[in-house]
Amino acid sequence: MPENKSRPSQEQPWENGWAPDTSRAPGTRRLWLAGGLAVATIVACVTTIALNDKPVDDKSEARQGQTLSDEETEGGLISFASPSASGSTTPTGKKSPTASATASPKTSSPEAQGSSTPHAPAVPSASSTTKPSTPGPAATQRSVRSLNYPDRYWHVSGGLVKLDPVGGSESRADSTFSVVKGLADSSCSTFVTADGKYLRHRDFVLRAERNDGSTLFKQDATFCTVPSSYSSGAVMLESVNYPGRFLRHKNFALRLDAFGYGSNYREDFSFNLVDGLA
Repeated sequence: MPENKSRPSQEQPWENGWAPDTSRAPGTRRLWLAGGLAVATIVACVTTIALNDKPVDDKSEARQGQTLSDEETEGGLISFASPSASGSTTPTGKKSPTASATASPKTSSPEAQGSSTPHAPAVPSASSTTKPSTPGPAATQRSVRSLNYPDRYWHVSGGLVKLDPVGGSESRADSTFSVVKGLADSSCSTFVTADGKYLRHRDFVLRAERNDGSTLFKQDATFCTVPSSYSSGAVMLESVNYPGRFLRHKNFALRLDAFGYGSNYREDFSFNLVDGLA
C-alpha cells in the first residue's frame, strides 16, 4: 500500500516548507466558463438575426413596404411595417385618398351648386332711381300770358322758354305748367312742365331742366309773385336768389333782368296766370 502522507499544514507555511501555487490567479476556471457562455450567447443571437434578415422567397423583393402575415413569415421574429403619418399603410405607387383630399380641396363654384345657392337681389343704383315726373296733388295747371302781348304765352321750345302764340295741341301742352310750392321757399312758386322738368334761370335765361337736387337748382327754380302796377290781376315773378331781378320777355325769350332795365319796356315784366291751355 502506498504510504499516506499527510498534507502539511497551511497555517504555518514558513515552518513546514509548503507554499501556495502563485502561477495562476484564484478563480481562473470560473472566468473561463463565464467567458465561454457569453461567446456562445453572442453567436446564437447573431445567427438568429441573420436568419431573420434572410428573405423567405422571391416574393419578399416585390413586397417591400408590406407587412407579412403570420402564415407568410417562416420562423424568426414577426416583422411589422412602420406606421405612416396618417395612421394607415398605403401601398407603394398609390396615393392616399385622404391625403389628396386634404392637400388639394376643391371649392364648389356657384355654377356647380346650381339653384341651391340663392342669388342676392340686385341693388338698384342711384342713377336707376327715377324721380316722380308729375307733381303732387297740390299742383295747379296754369299758363302764363304776356301782358303787352296777350296772344302770346310761355312756351317751352328746344329746352328754352319763349313767348309764342298758341298753336296746335302739342304747343298747348308745352304752354301749360303745374304750379307747385317753391323748392327753396314754400311761400313762392315753382313751374313744372308736363314731362317733369322745372323752369329755372341759368345764366339769367329761363329754361326747362331736370332737378339735380342741388340747393342752387332749387333757388334758381323758385319765383315769388309781386302784384304788377300796370294791370289789376297781373303779377311779376321775382327770383328768390336774385332779389330785385324779375322774369321778363326780351325778343320773345324769357330771361331774368333787374326791374326798370329799359324804362320803356317795363310792361315786359308783367304776366297773367290763367287756366292751363292743355
